[in-house]
Amino acid sequence: MKEIKKLPSECTTIIVGNRMTADGSRILARSSDFDAMMAINFEVHEDTLFGPSEFIAKDSKFRCPLPSKALGYTALPDYQFPGEWGSAGYNTAGVGMSSTETIFSSDRALSFDPYVENGLAENCTYNIVLPYIHTAREGVERLSKLIEEYGSAEGFAIGFIDDKETWYLENACGHRWLACRMPADRYFVTGNQSRYRDYDPNDKDNFMASSDLIEFAEKNGLYDPAKGKFDFHEAYSRDEKLDTTYNYPRVWGLQKMFSPSIKNDVTRNDFPVYAVADKPISLSDLRTAFRFHYNGTEHDPYLHNNGKEPYRPVAIFRTTQTHILQVRNELPQAIGCLSYVALGMADLGVFLPLYQGVKSYPRQYSLGNSNSDSHSAYWKFRKVMTLGMVNYNAYAPVIHEVYSKLEAENDQRQKEMEAEYLKLYKDEPMKAQDMLQQFSDSILLHALDVADALTEKLFTLLAQDIQKEYLFHGA
Repeated sequence: MKEIKKLPSECTTIIVGNRMTADGSRILARSSDFDAMMAINFEVHEDTLFGPSEFIAKDSKFRCPLPSKALGYTALPDYQFPGEWGSAGYNTAGVGMSSTETIFSSDRALSFDPYVENGLAENCTYNIVLPYIHTAREGVERLSKLIEEYGSAEGFAIGFIDDKETWYLENACGHRWLACRMPADRYFVTGNQSRYRDYDPNDKDNFMASSDLIEFAEKNGLYDPAKGKFDFHEAYSRDEKLDTTYNYPRVWGLQKMFSPSIKNDVTRNDFPVYAVADKPISLSDLRTAFRFHYNGTEHDPYLHNNGKEPYRPVAIFRTTQTHILQVRNELPQAIGCLSYVALGMADLGVFLPLYQGVKSYPRQYSLGNSNSDSHSAYWKFRKVMTLGMVNYNAYAPVIHEVYSKLEAENDQRQKEMEAEYLKLYKDEPMKAQDMLQQFSDSILLHALDVADALTEKLFTLLAQDIQKEYLFHGA
């Protein structure tokens, strides 16, 4: 197999508190922007009392001991790394995790507490944390202990969600970190940059951090108390010229989408860390957000066929998957903990529901590799978006129409299935489980049929367009 040049893992994260959503659910969402050729395969791991005693990374030299007792969990790894780079999903305790958002510490902070070459890297975090936690807060506690013991190999931020809280951790440098509890009445957006500012070490309900986070910064000249209160971003994070076009515009654009009343300056990194939306944020709004590319403006790279556009959009072709983890407290865990996953580029993809209670996925969702084929789900969806990008302005509307209809149909089918599930699950739990599994399989398989039909439609349009261009008819 031809070796693939490794591209940077760069993402966009959106977190929404339960009093900021339209339906009272809690949201943790992220696009995984990596390499279009790295197919994503779905994994389901079962509860075990005899799990591996040691984690040995396939993609780095990191290793660490593991408890033998492990919870089952779902994962979305790159095809090359089964059991690693898990990215997103839930465990059987109903805890969700999204790992990781790539961020960058300042060179100055790293000069005092550098990254550890063989320490904890982005590839490892998911699979050595999620199977061993029962709450979102426990997720922060386990991850932070690993950071302090082994050191971070690179900059990352990671989210945890359960039926009570959502937490988001940003590492500060080699061995230091800050985690904040998501406010219920706010939303948070970030794109490859540390965003935290405030930290109150006395507020244990809403903050967790390295014990010497402020003292270390003060000791090494990263923070001067005489200039005001401690600012985590100022003390530890990178803020350079490239951030002004790569990171700022995504935060600016998404906050403008959710909160038109906020008048941000795209050139200044003074965006509110937690913002208030002008109206409650719906699932549809989140799908739209991950499809955002400065639509219709001078900075829209797809409208203008400009692959060199300086403003980095949220929706990019090399996205491998986007996930929206949604926790709905009022429902049983099996259907209340839900992921919506779009394989590939969200703008030309379709979000499909993955319920926590499902025990398996159709085989097609675990077959992909780095070569296009006619069997794997990843490549079926990737073919649609590849054809769409050949002539975005002509073909993207066709894709949007088909997938918008499918998402609306799926939303309705979910409502109907969930109503039936609620009638069954207490008195006939096995029947309810079978129904949930059958529903999941049918939804995922039908999406493949839709993608296949869409591929043929786009190929037909492309053939017609090429014929028009090279007709050579005049006899």
